[in-house]
Amino acid sequence: MTSVITRINRTIRREAADLGRDGRGWILFSISAGWFLSIGVRVVFPALLPYFESEFDMSLTAAGLLITVLWGAYAFGQFPGGVLGDRYGERNMLVFSTAISTVAVIAVASAHNTELLFAGTIAFGFATALFGPLRFTIFTHVFPERTGTAVGITMAAGNVGNAVLPIIAGGVAAYAAWQYSFWLVAPLFAVTTAVMWFRIPARDKDQEPKSDITIASVRAAGREVIAGIRQRGIPSVTAVQVIMAIAYQGFVGFYPTYLISVKGVSPALATTLFGMFFASAIVVQPLVGTLQDRIGSKPTLLTIVAMFFVALLGLWYATALPALVGLTLLASSRTGTGVINNTFIASALPEDVQASALGFLRTGWIAIGALAPVAIGALGDQGALKEGFLLLAIAAGIGLLFVLFIPKTSARDD
Repeated sequence: MTSVITRINRTIRREAADLGRDGRGWILFSISAGWFLSIGVRVVFPALLPYFESEFDMSLTAAGLLITVLWGAYAFGQFPGGVLGDRYGERNMLVFSTAISTVAVIAVASAHNTELLFAGTIAFGFATALFGPLRFTIFTHVFPERTGTAVGITMAAGNVGNAVLPIIAGGVAAYAAWQYSFWLVAPLFAVTTAVMWFRIPARDKDQEPKSDITIASVRAAGREVIAGIRQRGIPSVTAVQVIMAIAYQGFVGFYPTYLISVKGVSPALATTLFGMFFASAIVVQPLVGTLQDRIGSKPTLLTIVAMFFVALLGLWYATALPALVGLTLLASSRTGTGVINNTFIASALPEDVQASALGFLRTGWIAIGALAPVAIGALGDQGALKEGFLLLAIAAGIGLLFVLFIPKTSARDD
């Protein structure tokens, strides 16, 4: 047993040394911190839905619409984020994203009516969207041999935010006011902005003079993007990601509400299970990234999508707390699909349209997935929230079938 622990420790040290070489550790750290805040605060919104419903007199449908517009804004900012990243450099746009996010969370904290709440939410979703595709593409250049591992670590950092920030926000809302949760993260965004600006070096293309944008240049770029996303394997992987986005966003948007209203658990326990889902992902995502690097994309994706399908199906029957805990942990496997699919697509795309094409695809699947929360909320208003979650399980099952159509891209996918 001691020898196994020693080998694991040695492997971790070796991987850490490789990832941190030549100042790359600061790049990995700062982008991970930015993603910790960007995705973590986004998940705070579902955790605070009961407080929004109470203060702004919202129905479940309206609450679901708030989550839908959050993810919708995040979706429609992906393609512009990718285009701007290709044009002005990943470092510049990552910094711009966190700077605007700072302003957006202050706007949400200051909202005193539904209109301002929705406006601040949309601004935050769009601002964090600029971060979305660029955190993948920058790693294909910085860590060409460890892309999956670097992406997995960054996404795990995001899930630390997902696990910790909703619980903190719930506690702050219960003992003070929900607004303070957003006031607390505003300075963290500001500090992260400064760290990224000073610690991420600009690439040569960031300094190149930029030609004027014309209709002809936009059309030419569009043709290059379409050609890029038709590469072998990308359409199949994209189809899987679209279906899994629907299942995931519907699940995350209403899981605490589902536990409270359908399973009868207390709000505190529901928030804890919700945090546990993301806490488990802290381990899942680096593991999935490493498995992808070692055994290939298709077998890894097949395994984790199957686990998510089983978890959602099991929630239909589960009533006991141990079962809910186990299924929550099993469902966290879904967080690994983003590691595989985004890395697979980013690595397959031509470098000159890499960020633009990835942003275009991410806009599509996140926008489609963003429709799920409002649909689940509408079902909840009709007393059919349990049936809504069964539909999410069926969607995951369809996604599992689509994985079978992903072509083998290397000997590791045998």
